[in-house]
Amino acid sequence: MICSSTTYANDAVNLQDPYEMVQQVADNTFKRITKDQAIILQDKEHLRLIVEQELLPYIDYKYAAYRVLGSYIQKVRNIQDKEEKAQAVQHIKQFIEVFKNYLVATYAGVFTQYTNQQVEFGTSREFEDEQVAIVKTKIVEAGKPDIKIDFKVRRGSNNEWRAYDMMAEGISLLDAKQTELHGILRQQGIEHVIDLLDKKSRLPVQFRGDDGSK
Repeated sequence: MICSSTTYANDAVNLQDPYEMVQQVADNTFKRITKDQAIILQDKEHLRLIVEQELLPYIDYKYAAYRVLGSYIQKVRNIQDKEEKAQAVQHIKQFIEVFKNYLVATYAGVFTQYTNQQVEFGTSREFEDEQVAIVKTKIVEAGKPDIKIDFKVRRGSNNEWRAYDMMAEGISLLDAKQTELHGILRQQGIEHVIDLLDKKSRLPVQFRGDDGSK
């Protein structure tokens, strides 16, 4: 494992290497949280701004949203009526936007637990012929069990890599969200799902892992 102690503050993030990209973005984010700690103590909502500026540019939230919608995307593609299809496409665009805001709120909540713990990164692997890579990380704190977090990243246009999923202790954020929303989407429709995610994304920034809520 490689400790997160390398300074990347003055370097542009390397989007051509998935392992280096995740390490650089993580370092920049944690350093920003440490730097702005006085502001965060007064207002946890500041974490949203940090996530939007330091993390969001390196998350493929559109692809993540498509993964959550799953078979609904294919259903929309098969719609023949032009007006109905146009409305469905608009709903997908609205879903992508609220899902982006939901991700920002989720990550901001996770970062409320960051108190300058040590973050270690797994060694990089050969990725030249791969379209998806898994970057392993571990949060280490004395007297507490290690927290294992893996980031799934995918190769996009211009060979640029961006993260699209996070697995905490082997549990995929996208899979969990898809399972949660699948029945609601089928029974109550995408407009209800959009409204649900929008309300969740507007809740005050807080860590919600203890009670199991998302």
